[in-house]
Amino acid sequence: MHRRGFLQLSTAAAGLAARADAPMPMVTLGKSGLRASRFCLGGYHMGKNGEENGIRIIRRAVELGVNFFDSAWLYNNGASDEIYGKALSGDQRHKVLLMGKAEKRTGAEAMRQLEDTLRRMRTDYLDLWQCHQVTTMQEVDRILAPGGSLEAFVRAKQQGKARHIGFTGHRDPAIHQRLLNAFDGWETVQHPVNLIDPHHQSFIRSVLPNIRRKGLGLIAMKTNAFGNILKNRIATIPECLRFALSQDVDVVVSGVETVEQLDANVAVVKSFRPMTEKEMAALLERTKKGPIGESIEQYKRNA
Repeated sequence: MHRRGFLQLSTAAAGLAARADAPMPMVTLGKSGLRASRFCLGGYHMGKNGEENGIRIIRRAVELGVNFFDSAWLYNNGASDEIYGKALSGDQRHKVLLMGKAEKRTGAEAMRQLEDTLRRMRTDYLDLWQCHQVTTMQEVDRILAPGGSLEAFVRAKQQGKARHIGFTGHRDPAIHQRLLNAFDGWETVQHPVNLIDPHHQSFIRSVLPNIRRKGLGLIAMKTNAFGNILKNRIATIPECLRFALSQDVDVVVSGVETVEQLDANVAVVKSFRPMTEKEMAALLERTKKGPIGESIEQYKRNA
């Protein structure tokens, strides 16, 4: 390697190390009252490169000040839950916030998924349990109906198996609006927040303000649109994270596959400064030129 290249890499590494030692920004997650790190480690990626790698990432996240960890019943056929159970055992469990999710729509099925999650994670409670990826109005009907999964979420909170409850989705903002209006007991919502969302079926411009008016915690996901923003050279990861954090959100969920990716993402969060209105307008003007829509945000419904 040439000396100049070596010095550039060394300087970048030194900058990451300095930010790694900085305090993690914390936030109160809406009316749940949970005190959470603004960076939440995404659970889907935990099982992608093997158990040992997942455990290493989780333990490094704790070292960096992350206390909020995401998972779901269906991630990697339960392997993500199990990796968390092995990485955060003993006293460590009570120093972090564990989030699980269930996508079944009847109360009985959702409760079985919760029991599976608790067993896999080696814990007797979740700090946050969310109704996972609600995709259609028909699913909302089943969730809200007698015997639907909403009953399981309410019962789990009453029993202390879930300290707080919420829901997630990424297909259609109208589904979120309906769930918000149907039940006042939700405490958190998770939905896409990224720099092309405002151009198509936007969660930021429709449902996000309603979530904030109701005082719910807002968890941003899909900041990189399943990797498609970076893959299509629309924006960089630091731009994605900074844009998401500049919206009215509490936490960003970020999936990483290596410790190096984790360090880089956390460094962005720790050094975050909000975008100005001028910066945001310029970025949206750039990104609206495309590609946008379902070619990038493939998880959104057809218009």
